[in-house]
Amino acid sequence: MAHLIEQMAYVGATPWHGLGSRLSPQQPLEVWQREAGMDWKIQDSPVHFKADAIGQLGSIQTFPEQKVLYRSDTKAPLSVVSNRYQIVQPREVLEFYRDLTEVSGYELETAGILKGGRKFWALARTGQSTALKGNDQVNGYLLLATSCDGTLATTATPTTVRVVCNNTLTIALDGATRAIKVPHNTRFDPQMVKKQLGIAVSQWDSFMYSMRALSERKVQWHEALGFFMNVLCDASPNSPLPAVLPNERALRKVQSLYEGQGRGATLVSAQGTAWGLLNAVTEYVDHERRARSTEYRMDSAWFGQGAVIKQRALQAALQLAA
Repeated sequence: MAHLIEQMAYVGATPWHGLGSRLSPQQPLEVWQREAGMDWKIQDSPVHFKADAIGQLGSIQTFPEQKVLYRSDTKAPLSVVSNRYQIVQPREVLEFYRDLTEVSGYELETAGILKGGRKFWALARTGQSTALKGNDQVNGYLLLATSCDGTLATTATPTTVRVVCNNTLTIALDGATRAIKVPHNTRFDPQMVKKQLGIAVSQWDSFMYSMRALSERKVQWHEALGFFMNVLCDASPNSPLPAVLPNERALRKVQSLYEGQGRGATLVSAQGTAWGLLNAVTEYVDHERRARSTEYRMDSAWFGQGAVIKQRALQAALQLAA
């Protein structure tokens, strides 16, 4: 099976997805660019096609409204997009962090490419950190990712990572994530995005206040079952159990993670609490959910259906603690 991740680099402990090559800390962006497989450019060319003609070889025609994007190093095609499409280069994703790492105390931890270069990202630790009771450490991160195949706008996402289990969760308040999204029909302006992010990053304290409330909200067994049914099976917490449970395998697995098999499940902050419910779901999505490969699971957990499930779990947990 072809790997989604063509190349990736990281510093510190091996990332939760277990992929990539390790760098020593404080490497310049140029080293990151090379080691993360991001030292190439996206180039474009008008779309050409061959119009067959009877008895002739056919003629080469041009379709001016569209262009092909391809890699400068391998010449491999990436996608076909409209002429209005604004390209964001792999190097721009890393350059976004230059002043953040040099002036603001951020530190790059992972960067790389997915799907042969159709999607690429970098993740940096912000320096923000909170310990819930029992020394359950949660660190702040900023994820910047984009695609060149139309599957993802250029998106800057404030993210948390729970240290004990490497579970990732997008920061969200009042039912809305704090991600800043720049569609590809708009020019990516990194300074404007950072201005908008300043507000989002400053909401760390409010978000962690909510997470602390989850860690103090004790949960009864029937509430836990209703929570998992709601998040994974899309069933109302108060509805009777159906004869055949949809997504039963996922439900049983998440229950077992919550009841003690999950990493950090027995910490005082998580055992029998709404915080434990949330982390059972995030651990399942990040580490256990069925996927064609670890790379596919990572793509889903950050950008796809897995990310949707985690946000649904967050909102359900916050409702419990309200």
